[in-house]
Amino acid sequence: MAEAAARGHRVTAVVRDPARHPDLGRPGVAVVRGDVTDPGSVAALAAGHGAAVHASARLDVPSEEYFGATAKALLSGLTAARVGRLLTLGIATTLEDAAGVRLMDAPDFPAAWRAFAQGHVVEFDLLAAGAGPDLDWLMVVPPLDLNAEAEPTGGYRTAVGTVVDGPGRIAHADLALALLDEIETPRHSRVQLAVSASLPG
Repeated sequence: MAEAAARGHRVTAVVRDPARHPDLGRPGVAVVRGDVTDPGSVAALAAGHGAAVHASARLDVPSEEYFGATAKALLSGLTAARVGRLLTLGIATTLEDAAGVRLMDAPDFPAAWRAFAQGHVVEFDLLAAGAGPDLDWLMVVPPLDLNAEAEPTGGYRTAVGTVVDGPGRIAHADLALALLDEIETPRHSRVQLAVSASLPG
């Protein structure tokens, strides 16, 4: 949100309860109440915008149920609002390693973590099957170490569908760069785009 506003974009920050997010207010940003699982709410709030970023999660609702509902509502609502670009945040455990095995499918992967990751698999599959030609979408997948306090590098590295080689971490500010770059100049479509911090030097 901050990166988008800094680049001169008009931003609508949609949250469940605006009163809980007084820190989001700044020039160029409107903080509004909305429900990403409701197609009507998505359509009403997305109207007039060029792109949408989905970065929500709920831990009090089964993961497959929540991310399935958000995918369906975004597909319907954004299409109705004629918004042509959707970026949604995925989770690194759905990516493949060098051997072509998803991290979440490793024999020793914790069952509770796998259950949560499965929600993002459902989301990806619904987007892949349900998006029409007027909605271009991309699942941007940060590494497991997504750190709000990390020092930004000012850049990032990417891979399609697989874990990015090297240290698996990224600062929030560097992830924001990747998201805004893909909104302003789309380079990837209908895939999982893994992002990770730039290497030093």
